Amino acid sequence: MEDFGVYAVFGVNGPPQRLLSAHGSCKVRVAVPPSVHQVVLFSSGPWGQRICVNAELNDAERMPITIGKLTPYNRCLSWEQWEEETWTDSVTLDVALEGGNQGKSVSSEPELVLAMTEYTPKETIAPLTSQEHKGKRKRAQMSDEDDDENKDLKTGEDENLCPNGSKTTPIRKARGQAKGQKLLSSGGDATKIKGTANGEDAQGIVGKTPPHSAARAKSRQARTPTQAVAALISPSGRWGQTLCPIDAQTAILAGGQGARMHFCKDPMWKLCTEDMSWVAAETLAEGPTPEARIGHTSVFDPASKRIFVFGGSKNKKWFNDVHILDTQTWKWSMVEAQGKVPPLAYHSCSMFRGELFVLGGVFPRPNPEPDGCSDSLYIFDPHLSIWYEPIVTGDKPSPRSGHSACVMQERKIYVFGGWDTPVCYNDMYMLDLGLMEFSAVKTKGKAPSPRSWHGSAVLSDTKFLIHGGYNGNNALSDAFIFDTDSNSWTEVKLPQLAVPRAGHSIITMETGGHPRFSENDGDAAMDPVPVGGTLLVFGGGDNEGNFYSDLTTVAVEELLGAV
Repeated sequence: MEDFGVYAVFGVNGPPQRLLSAHGSCKVRVAVPPSVHQVVLFSSGPWGQRICVNAELNDAERMPITIGKLTPYNRCLSWEQWEEETWTDSVTLDVALEGGNQGKSVSSEPELVLAMTEYTPKETIAPLTSQEHKGKRKRAQMSDEDDDENKDLKTGEDENLCPNGSKTTPIRKARGQAKGQKLLSSGGDATKIKGTANGEDAQGIVGKTPPHSAARAKSRQARTPTQAVAALISPSGRWGQTLCPIDAQTAILAGGQGARMHFCKDPMWKLCTEDMSWVAAETLAEGPTPEARIGHTSVFDPASKRIFVFGGSKNKKWFNDVHILDTQTWKWSMVEAQGKVPPLAYHSCSMFRGELFVLGGVFPRPNPEPDGCSDSLYIFDPHLSIWYEPIVTGDKPSPRSGHSACVMQERKIYVFGGWDTPVCYNDMYMLDLGLMEFSAVKTKGKAPSPRSWHGSAVLSDTKFLIHGGYNGNNALSDAFIFDTDSNSWTEVKLPQLAVPRAGHSIITMETGGHPRFSENDGDAAMDPVPVGGTLLVFGGGDNEGNFYSDLTTVAVEELLGAV
């Protein structure tokens, strides 16, 4: 049987070249030729006890441009310069092997590769790209015409346009900005982790609750390489992720994007609400994990105990794939679905009677048309693995994305806000799931201002929360509760919800009995949260370069009492 090895292909016409072998160094660094615009990294041979291969493309100042990981279930990665706007000359590829019987002793610096060994496969086949490899994620089958259109997308455009029409998202800065960035958290402190394998203290950045004052910290990001997942005790700062509860004590965090437009190297975490601890979960589950992305949705089906991840985007890539995590066997699978659904990001996805109801979202258009927003409703039936468009009547919402959708009383979906460049909305629509009829909701009281990328959560049978978001210029910090019985809005003001943020996650869980918690509290004693529902707020960005990894809790009873 062929020995284990890690190989790279530089450029579309380059031959596979060996970087790591079963008996060689476990860390290498390779200079990427300036003329190369594509890099493919893949493994060959049995993995044995090896855990993963971490790969980084770094710029001339040794700052990561993009990050990826090979595992026994995902054995191929590819990058293209048109996807990564920050690619320049003097790019290096750093590859590090974790686990297994490593040949040479592990050193702090990778071995510099001056000459690589060309790899000749036993069967002459073209090297696989990430979309062709059976272990990687791929889009659902589309027509050749649609595929060609997507490849011709205008490279100067960003797929995530702000409501005011600018080419920035709540956390993205203009191309060509200064290298220095703000920290993921306000203080930028690092917490030491004891008991590492080499007996030294590992450093992991732990996000803190952002400052409540209007003057935000202007600290710059430390120029150190991205920390390994094993060195983190909590997720890195991010926005555009999903946080999905699977039972009374557990929620799963997936995806997100952080500083310098980097997709998170630690994309999956498990939150245990009994002690509010995080567990890195990327290697806990078998099977092909979803590719890094933002603007996707994650929905849990309590009947089948499965999480459904749909859509999202990654730079110029768009997804319409469905990934399923079985939380009983901890195995990932990807659905080969029938029917058609366009690639979507920043849509809403609601579970009703075992089916996924996907509404709105941004979809890609070919050059020179700008990317557009959808007003369509698509339903995915997991039992038949099929997408279909239902017949709906009434006054349906206009095209939008970045909106929220809350299922109330298991028969109505309330849709609020969102944007379709250059318009931002604060209107409300209701979909009657029995009649499949939309209607505009006439609300009372002070309504939230127009916004997108806000957080929402169901608080009771008749009430749900809207918090934060982005209005086209600034991140917001206000919070409102909507009562479906009276169709009325009420603004609530709590210090825990006073931080401007967008692209964050808000969920409610029956946590009950644990201390009131925020990662900024340290070891200070806190009053216990009453038994019952608890609101959890995680992450997000402030559109000024700050990306949060703080976790804050608020008792639902306290929220409802503030109405």
